[in-house]
Amino acid sequence: MTDSELMQLSEQVGQALKAQGATVSTAESCTGGWIAKVLTDIAGSSAWFERGFVTYSNEAKSQMIGVSEATLAEHGAVSEPVVVEMAVGALRAARATYAISVSGVAGPDGGSAEKARRNGVVWRGLRQRAGDHAAGMFRRRPRVGAPSGHGLRPAAPLATISTKHLILYEHTV
Repeated sequence: MTDSELMQLSEQVGQALKAQGATVSTAESCTGGWIAKVLTDIAGSSAWFERGFVTYSNEAKSQMIGVSEATLAEHGAVSEPVVVEMAVGALRAARATYAISVSGVAGPDGGSAEKARRNGVVWRGLRQRAGDHAAGMFRRRPRVGAPSGHGLRPAAPLATISTKHLILYEHTV
C-alpha cells in the first residue's frame, strides 16, 4: 500500500467515524504509535481520534491499559488474548467508541530465539464499545537488514482497513 493510498484509507475511516459521531483510540506495541500517526495526519482528526497508547513493554501494557499480567505470562505479548485485552483497556481508559490494538514481533534481530522464530507475526484486535470484537493474526516476514519495524509497516494499513470495515459494515452503535 502506498502512502497516498494509506492517507486515503485514513480519510475514509475519519469520514465514517465523523458520520457516526464516533471516536477511535489505539493501543500499539510493535508499531510504536504509527497507526495513531497515520490517523492523526488527517486534517480534522481531532473530531474523531480520541488518543493513542504506545505500550511497547509488557509493563506498559499492564500499567497503561490494564492488560493482565497473568494473560501476558500465559499467552505472551504477541497473542490474541493480549490484543483483545489491549483493545478493551484502550476503550476503558479513553472512552472511545472503537479501539484498534496491535502487538507483534518486529525483528529481524534481537530478542529471544522464540521471537526470532516468530519474526513478522502480528496480532491485531478491534473492539467496539458495544462489545463487538474481532481479533486476527497475519504474518509478514521482515526484510533482512531492514530497520527494526520496517517489515511491520503493513500492520498499520491492515489495522486501518479492519477498522474501516468494522465501522462501515459491522457497527451496532
